[in-house]
Amino acid sequence: MAGDNPAIRLAGVTKTFGTVTAVDDLDLDIIEGEFFSMLGPSGSGKTTVLRLIAGFEHPTAGTISLLGKDVTDRAPFDRDVNTVFQDYALFPHMSVIENVAYGLRVRGVGRAERRAAAERMLETVQLGGFGARRPAQLSGGQRQRVALARAIAVQPKVLLLDEPLGALDLKLREQMQVELKQLQRDIGITFIFVTHDQEEALTLSDRVAVFNNGRVEQLGTPADLYERPASRFVAAFVGTSNIFGPEASAALFKRSGVYSLRPEKIVIAEAGRSLDADRTVEGTLVEAIYLGSATRLIVDLDGGTRLTVLEQNDAHRLDDERGSRVSVGWHEKDVVSLRNGTEPAAPAQRAVTSKQP
Repeated sequence: MAGDNPAIRLAGVTKTFGTVTAVDDLDLDIIEGEFFSMLGPSGSGKTTVLRLIAGFEHPTAGTISLLGKDVTDRAPFDRDVNTVFQDYALFPHMSVIENVAYGLRVRGVGRAERRAAAERMLETVQLGGFGARRPAQLSGGQRQRVALARAIAVQPKVLLLDEPLGALDLKLREQMQVELKQLQRDIGITFIFVTHDQEEALTLSDRVAVFNNGRVEQLGTPADLYERPASRFVAAFVGTSNIFGPEASAALFKRSGVYSLRPEKIVIAEAGRSLDADRTVEGTLVEAIYLGSATRLIVDLDGGTRLTVLEQNDAHRLDDERGSRVSVGWHEKDVVSLRNGTEPAAPAQRAVTSKQP
């Protein structure tokens, strides 16, 4: 990342629509030069925050700053940010190079200068030589790259991306994820990315804010969120997790409270075989689901708790026969304590005003 200065600062930002609070007293810093993602289900507030930063919505309370300057009351065209939408919003009657140069034309840049800049941008997104085509002559991934080139041609301080890969098929989306991250590293612009796809957020981001009910449940690096979820909501939403209530936690871990254990952290073998684990219990295999690189195993423990286990398909192991008796085990360090998810996030989790270590 470029440094510790916030590109965007939201201070006490609230946004209500009638009786609905979409964003609830949010404090948030987004560091200059980072790839920052806002992740959450529909209605969690992430898209509203993006629209507030862009200037498409005005906060009910609070302030928004861009590189230290208050832009709360500025119109969208008077903020040094640009937005890429899911539908790309390309002009169908214009050529590719005209689309890319459009923002420069609006800003009064001369014809020769804006054409040269547009050609450089097309080279940056690996579309050199495509300038004469119309958007309808391009694939989905190519149109997405044109939209990116148009957005960065005006050299904004911050680029806002509103689920820009959502309309692409899986293979193309994975390819564009790699290209998008590389582009951000190359040009060094702060990217703020909105998505409901947790795998996409983990793949792309330097940091991720997980939104729930207008607040940030947790903010951290992808590894922080996955390995150390702070609440029941984050553990369930980011990846797959076994979540244990107080009764099951007392029986399995000899601890009070609510805990999570990721499926890939659990080891499994035929009943009676030794395992490399701090704690081992027995149960019955009730389902085995082949996923290609891994197998998802569902185990009912003798105490009544159901576990999901994820095992890589890299070695011969027990026969995946329903009804088989199995042993499962885990290391104590992989058991993570959670808030129960019903109380509001603690201030340290929802009000972030400095770069996280």
